[in-house]
Amino acid sequence: MAAPGAGAPSRLVQYVVVRSDLVHQLSWPLGAVITQACHAATAAIHLHYGDPDTRQYLEQLDAMHKAPDEAALSGLSDSLTQAGISHKLWIEQPENIPTCLALKPYPKETVQPLMKKFKLFK
Repeated sequence: MAAPGAGAPSRLVQYVVVRSDLVHQLSWPLGAVITQACHAATAAIHLHYGDPDTRQYLEQLDAMHKAPDEAALSGLSDSLTQAGISHKLWIEQPENIPTCLALKPYPKETVQPLMKKFKLFK
């Protein structure tokens, strides 16, 4: 997992993408949105627990990003699937609302190009 020409291990990241419209347009309480992110992150870790990057990542932590709305989140999920990037799209039940997604941990350079258009959660 060395960066090209560096010899040092790649930095691992886990992106958690949260829909910002849940708060700004649909008036969800911030606590409920954070809970959705926690569900998605936990599910992604659980689904990929045996993966070497996931195991190494559990010894570190990183940042969260947000998507503007459901269409952007679903589009990102489709793009990640097409690119072969393992992730969990969290769908709140019983409402059947996609609220956020979480990637399994990956070397940053592998997934950053797919995630760079999303802003840090504030």
